[in-house]
Amino acid sequence: MLKPSRLKTYNVSAEVEDEVYTLYTCPANCSAQMNLLFLANANGNTSVNVGWYRVQYDDTFSILGGKNLVSGDFIQFSDAVIVFEAGDYLTVQATGNATPDIDVLCTVEETFKPVG
Repeated sequence: MLKPSRLKTYNVSAEVEDEVYTLYTCPANCSAQMNLLFLANANGNTSVNVGWYRVQYDDTFSILGGKNLVSGDFIQFSDAVIVFEAGDYLTVQATGNATPDIDVLCTVEETFKPVG
């Protein structure tokens, strides 16, 4: 039996140095598969951090740590899947540039879990 699901794309622009932006949070009563994560640098040399907070472990794990991108660089993760459980989230942080402009998007398939 197929479970109801939906495909969604989320995006954020990291435009304040050292600020942590939440790109995606897996909703309650769902699990999700992220099959695309895309980051693009639109301004200067910027280091990028991407973290995955996992509720199960109450800890954040580094997906991308301190990756330096020059203007015009991009990174695309599309050959693997990240599986999120309810409450897990992905964060993005731009550092090392007073005026960063890191655009990030992800596409996820959220699968609804029955309540009860």
